[in-house]
Amino acid sequence: MEDTNETTTTKSFNKKEPTNILLGRFEIGKLLGHGNFAKVHLARNIKTDECVAIKIIDKEKILKGGLMGHIKREISILRRVRHPNIVQLFEVMATKTKIYFVMEYVRGGELFNKVAKGRLKEEIARKYFQQMVSAVGFCHARGVFHRDIKPENLLLDENGELKVSDFGLSAVSDQIRQDGLFHTFCGTPAYVAPEVLGRKGYDGAKVDIWSCGVVLFVLMAGYLPFQDQNVVAMYRKIYKGSFRCPRWFTPEITKLLARLLDINPQTRISIPEIMENKWFKKGFNPIKFYVEDDIVCSLDDKLKMSDDDDGAVSESDFEIVTRRRNNNVSLPRPASLNAFDIISFSSGFNLSGLFEEKGDEARFVSGAPASKILSKLEEVAHLFSFTVRKKDCRVSLEGSREGVKGPLTIAAEIFELTPSLVVVEVKKKGGDSEEYEKFCNIELKPALENLMVEEESASSSCPPIPTEPFKFRALSFSPLGRPSDAKSLFIDT
Repeated sequence: MEDTNETTTTKSFNKKEPTNILLGRFEIGKLLGHGNFAKVHLARNIKTDECVAIKIIDKEKILKGGLMGHIKREISILRRVRHPNIVQLFEVMATKTKIYFVMEYVRGGELFNKVAKGRLKEEIARKYFQQMVSAVGFCHARGVFHRDIKPENLLLDENGELKVSDFGLSAVSDQIRQDGLFHTFCGTPAYVAPEVLGRKGYDGAKVDIWSCGVVLFVLMAGYLPFQDQNVVAMYRKIYKGSFRCPRWFTPEITKLLARLLDINPQTRISIPEIMENKWFKKGFNPIKFYVEDDIVCSLDDKLKMSDDDDGAVSESDFEIVTRRRNNNVSLPRPASLNAFDIISFSSGFNLSGLFEEKGDEARFVSGAPASKILSKLEEVAHLFSFTVRKKDCRVSLEGSREGVKGPLTIAAEIFELTPSLVVVEVKKKGGDSEEYEKFCNIELKPALENLMVEEESASSSCPPIPTEPFKFRALSFSPLGRPSDAKSLFIDT
């Protein structure tokens, strides 16, 4: 399962005569792993030659087990938590008998395989812990709780970067009961928090933090903090918080573990507190990234390429790059809106939907050229220290201040309504909704006000819309606890 690079990996595929083709797009390769309801294969995208991992789920088994809701939830969660330290879901396909998750192929294998050879050096263990906590904190900020964090679910890529995987037992805040807690008994025995064993309800975030503490102990010690050949006896140790740190642990690590493995969830350390911990912060560099077309992209990589393409623009580069673009690049014509697009924008057939806000998106009509609108958006971004990325008639503004839910990211796209009018669609792509609303109302709208046209004027210039009652929306056991206790439990109570 552990491959060093893509060149070696693709040798296992017959490029001249591809066999075992899935839906005309992917050549299925070796089996990477399997469970009760699914198996994971290495696959190659025939068109791009890129390697992916395809999780193949048996529909009949899922339906018989009543788990279709879990599958839908997992898809929704994976689309919600796009982060460099989380395995990406690229797309979902289905046939009459199977469901296919096309996912990022992480070549380095499980972190379990690395730590099974012996304990890690402190700096390496810290790096993995930092990346794990960053990913878990990102999930929590978006109302997602993993509930099965363990070395087997932490993968390493070819560069040694950690990726959190397997969200099959994860939950979202919508599932919290009226008492504000989760009540499903799930997780892996050696990594489960004491409050889960208590069966009185638990905070999903605190449970994940406990598991992160167990993982840190394993990375540093090479064995589990709570272990016994008898599972019941092991549960007693967990419930009492009975563990001892080995002599090679520094006082800083011992203190942090005492906070992570606090049996009282109320006093257990939180993610923000972990990130402020002196030991944790040593050498920590938060990843800067953005999501474009549902793909996680590194902002650092984009900045390195900014001299060669239409990449990210830092504040200091703004004037130079903007001038270069204005002189050398002519904008393509904005995408045209057809009647179906217009209907999907509005409520019923009332075109006022083009001028109103809805949740984290807003639209307005303008008679100004697309180039002028984009320049104005860049100007606003420059004034408020936003990073700017442009592609054709789309622009993305990313704030420099890291909020609880990540930096505020706003995407704007221009569509042609008529030869003389365009629709500007503004959406929040990341960050806090309250911060987005404040920025739009106080900064963005006033700056764009003189580019907007009156509703009556725009409506009179729009193509006639059919008035028939029709609605359309266009979308589309070993010292580490394996194998005897490696299986994850799920008991819905």
